[in-house]
Amino acid sequence: MSRANHGSGLGTGTGTGSSGKGPGQGRGAMRPAGGDGRKPGKPTGTSSSQGMGRGSAAPSARSVALQVLTAVEQEGAYSNLLLNGALQKSGLTGPDAGLATELVYGTIQRLNTIDYFLEPFVTKGLAKLAPWVRNLLRLSFYQLHYLDRIPPHAAVNEAVNLAKKKGHQGISGMVNGVLRSVLRRKEELRFPEGMDPVQRIALEHSHPEWMVKLWIRQYGEEAAEAICRANNEPPSVSVRVNRARISRNEVIRLMEEQGLQAAASKISPDGIVVHSGGNMALTSWYREGLISVQDESSMLVAEALDPRPGMTVLDCCAAPGGKTCHIAEIMEGRGRVLANDIHPHKAKLIEDQAKRLDLENIDTLSSDAMQLAERLDASSFDRILLDAPCSGLGVIRRKPDLKWAKTPGDVAEIAGVQRALLDSASGLLKPGGLLVYSTCTIEPRENAEMVASFLNRHPEFELAVDEPAGWSGRQPLEAAAGRVEAGLQILPQDAHSDGFYIARLRKKSEGNG
Repeated sequence: MSRANHGSGLGTGTGTGSSGKGPGQGRGAMRPAGGDGRKPGKPTGTSSSQGMGRGSAAPSARSVALQVLTAVEQEGAYSNLLLNGALQKSGLTGPDAGLATELVYGTIQRLNTIDYFLEPFVTKGLAKLAPWVRNLLRLSFYQLHYLDRIPPHAAVNEAVNLAKKKGHQGISGMVNGVLRSVLRRKEELRFPEGMDPVQRIALEHSHPEWMVKLWIRQYGEEAAEAICRANNEPPSVSVRVNRARISRNEVIRLMEEQGLQAAASKISPDGIVVHSGGNMALTSWYREGLISVQDESSMLVAEALDPRPGMTVLDCCAAPGGKTCHIAEIMEGRGRVLANDIHPHKAKLIEDQAKRLDLENIDTLSSDAMQLAERLDASSFDRILLDAPCSGLGVIRRKPDLKWAKTPGDVAEIAGVQRALLDSASGLLKPGGLLVYSTCTIEPRENAEMVASFLNRHPEFELAVDEPAGWSGRQPLEAAAGRVEAGLQILPQDAHSDGFYIARLRKKSEGNG
């Protein structure tokens, strides 16, 4: 599967799995060689902020990729945002845009494996190179080692030409020497025998050792390796059909008439997996409100909430609005969905989505979700969705920067926020009502353990014993349901969708508590 559509819909307010809430914002996403994120000492090479290099030549796929990778390392921005902007500015389209995308995401995904193999070929060590030189070697090694369709001489020559434009003769000579040495010894690039499971999985599948160790302890070695393997696969492109406007079969028919390969989702009755067709957010179907871009796992959240026409529903952390709009679609435009987000500009994204989808039963609110209990009446909602901010460890496939940006302490920090949000939101639910807690992470402390702790603190709540119609017949969900005691824990290898957690909590009816 091509990576050219990687992250399609991100930044468009389409609700693509993490809903913009998972990873948090802005810390450095790539770690330099050595792994501690510190800037190296005196670097070899010229300034790393030279843009595309000297001269007025049109940007190439490799120069755009180099610019993005260097900025990701130095500025701590997320690659998907930088890449989208760089592609628009460069004017690259079609195969060139696809190659730039492949180089950016592939290099970040395989970062520590690339550095492991490159290090012996660089006399002074990767850490002492200027960031742009280091990233030029990385993206070139990625082509030589992982991309069979690119002729090796083309990858080397392009790297040398870029080095000449951005640096001096010595730098281009060093780049040429390193890459030709890599080619000569390509067959020798193997991992040593006898590595312990954590080291082996971390290097073979390019993840931080602390993360691999954590997942082995939580899920076992086999499942941990499957998680890491799945995280390096290109994500599926999936869309949600606006059931209030059109049927899934009709949309599939329209797509097939246009030559697209599309299939019904095996997870969500509203989902379609598109195997070819580019960015779905640029199609007429999207503009006309017939579809939204959303990961299949994310589509399960509204279904789990079981909203019904005429109900009053609260979405506590709603931006960019994918789940909000799905809830409103299921309610057939009747009742009320109150969508809250702390940022006014993100609340505007929700309004834009509702307008595009022709949904008139959505109201927006801009408030800190922690303070909703002070602004809204107690026990006033039939359904509440808390799609909580989280560590985002379930969406590494879409945002590979996350695995290098996150630290073990991040989980404990965000868990405190989740706990407070659950406590605050729970008082707004009517007796007999349903609260769905969801995250786009696979970390038990944020998921099943969070829910167990909540139930211990709130005896007026219980796990909903029923489940949405049809869940028991969907094979990937059966594996996810048996994984934890409370809720549904989807791992990224289950169905090639995002890692996700969903728990359904019912507030006991008065007199039954």
